[in-house]
Amino acid sequence: MRRVFIASVVLAFALVAGLSVWWPLALWLLIVVVPLALLGIWDMRQRSHAILRTFPIVGHFRYLFEMIRPEINQYFVESNSDGRPFSREQRSLVYQRAKHELSTLPFGTQRDVGAVGYEWMDHSLSAKSHHGPPPRILIGSPRCQQPYSASLLNISAMSYGSLSRNAIRALNGGAALGGFAHNSGEGGISPYHIEHGGDLIWQIGTGYFGCRTVDGAFDAEAFSRQSALPCVKMIEIKLSQGAKPGHGGILPAAKVNLEISNIRGVPIGKDVLSPPGHSEFSTPRGLLRFVDKLRNLSKGKPIGFKLCVGSTHEIAAICKAIRETGISPDFITVDGGEGGTGAAPLEFSNAVGMPLLDALSVVHNMLTGFGLRDNVKIIASGKVVSSFDMIVRLAAGADLCNSARAMLFSLGCIQALRCNANDCPTGIATQRPDLVTGLVVDDKIPRVSRYHAATLANLMDLLGAAGIDHPSDLRPWHIHRRVSATRVQSYAEIYPRLRPNCLLEGHDALLEYVEAFAAASAESFSRATPDR
Repeated sequence: MRRVFIASVVLAFALVAGLSVWWPLALWLLIVVVPLALLGIWDMRQRSHAILRTFPIVGHFRYLFEMIRPEINQYFVESNSDGRPFSREQRSLVYQRAKHELSTLPFGTQRDVGAVGYEWMDHSLSAKSHHGPPPRILIGSPRCQQPYSASLLNISAMSYGSLSRNAIRALNGGAALGGFAHNSGEGGISPYHIEHGGDLIWQIGTGYFGCRTVDGAFDAEAFSRQSALPCVKMIEIKLSQGAKPGHGGILPAAKVNLEISNIRGVPIGKDVLSPPGHSEFSTPRGLLRFVDKLRNLSKGKPIGFKLCVGSTHEIAAICKAIRETGISPDFITVDGGEGGTGAAPLEFSNAVGMPLLDALSVVHNMLTGFGLRDNVKIIASGKVVSSFDMIVRLAAGADLCNSARAMLFSLGCIQALRCNANDCPTGIATQRPDLVTGLVVDDKIPRVSRYHAATLANLMDLLGAAGIDHPSDLRPWHIHRRVSATRVQSYAEIYPRLRPNCLLEGHDALLEYVEAFAAASAESFSRATPDR
């Protein structure tokens, strides 16, 4: 579009000059042509709006349509626990925090408090004021030699390839500036992940990109080299993701340029389809042996895995394997079935995988029932936008949260829904050079950091309003949901918790967990007993 604009300006001046030879009054057309040309030049040179840099003049229509659209509530936030898509108002919340704009609300609550699904948290008459930086969470089991002190909010997994080089640069720069972690996604570590020195969580997917042999198997030597990078603080084994659990990653051929081909070790210009499962293991015991292998190869860095929960007995099987082998992951990232991605089959995105809050309850309860919870941190990944979203997930069993789409909003994502087509107009989810240049890295880095800082500051304010000292003190009974027009339940009723060691001791456990325990085997992810 920039080239089209320049060509159009040159053509317009040429036409005016030509017409003026025969019709002198044509010079009056310059009253229109010159201001438009100057506006377009300003659009291309400004650094704050990717749409205007890439689409000079015509990009203003997008902002015009937004301006005349009714502003129902710029600060309206929903928990998204029911899987609804992000609203424009939620994007506005992120934009305001990222740009350090006023984000207070006049006229009070504008949500329907009587609607089914409405959620709120308890406050306390002994409210507190929190001063100083937000607390951090230490991740590392006893076998971990290099534990990592993590922020309560971090950037969720998004690969270079799915995102542009400038988007990766801005996210990692924001992480470095704000002191939080950036998950690489399964596409490997690119130069843009390490350019600004932000803390990295290196994700190892089923394609083993970045530590892959020619035939697609795991390369231990390559893993050792990459994991030794100072910026790599943790390693995450990707078992599945919420948007397409059991399917494997997808990178369309249009995005596989020469650089991405070299980083991933895949053919250029062809779809990259990761296998649905790992070739290094196929059983719970095998998973934990792989965890131990990566921990040794990385010189004791925290190792964990990410999954979208399918069957409850599979989580029980992993817990049995932990007990039997003595090998424990340092963290488990739980992705909800409502999670998003740049490309996924419709049925997988809409109808496969356990929703996040249910999955958090399962993972927390299984670890607790097996007496493993103290050494394994749980990271919640899925539709985190606001501080209240974090409160809900922490109360449901998480220790910390990852966010993907909200971080993209802080970069200027407008949800054009062109992620899989390689023509994202904001330059975020594309590899087209003419679009990528619209995203100015130096402008976006502080926005990512400001969104993170403002969200955590508001989180601490919410905890103070509830009279809570630390996020780890949040419990399910702090959150309530209207389940019918006349009935309200706390999360303690909706997601009841198990007592420590109850599954091992054989008492006081919920029936569904007892059945899952009986059906689980450390030797297989399949059910050990037939369905009734």
